[in-house]
Amino acid sequence: MHILVATDADHVLDDITAALSGPDTSFTVCRNGRDVSGVVANRTPDLAIVDLQIGSMGGMAVTMALRLDESAGMAPHVPILMLLDRRADIHLAKRSAADGWVVKPLDALMLQGAVDAILQPSETSEGDWASAG
Repeated sequence: MHILVATDADHVLDDITAALSGPDTSFTVCRNGRDVSGVVANRTPDLAIVDLQIGSMGGMAVTMALRLDESAGMAPHVPILMLLDRRADIHLAKRSAADGWVVKPLDALMLQGAVDAILQPSETSEGDWASAG
């Protein structure tokens, strides 16, 4: 599995890689939200994990840009897990069409569960399964 991580916070990157690393997992890191679309165009990830706050182009804008590119036929569908700062931000994740979200602080079980729910959704899932906090 190839995971694109869009964050400029080292501790967030460390939490993600510690929770999701494995022999069949690779990561591409974008420290600037503006770079995400280009990275996706070069190598489509199996999952994008996008931090809500990334420099000058945050997670909501990144997610909306990817969804716009997808709807225009310029990019494939990429499942997106958005990392939120507080529960009140869930509406931002829903509005931008993220596939799931978790509220920081992160823990390994929460991340693994959210990734599994996005990549292998159940029929009873309504989208709020990945929220936590």
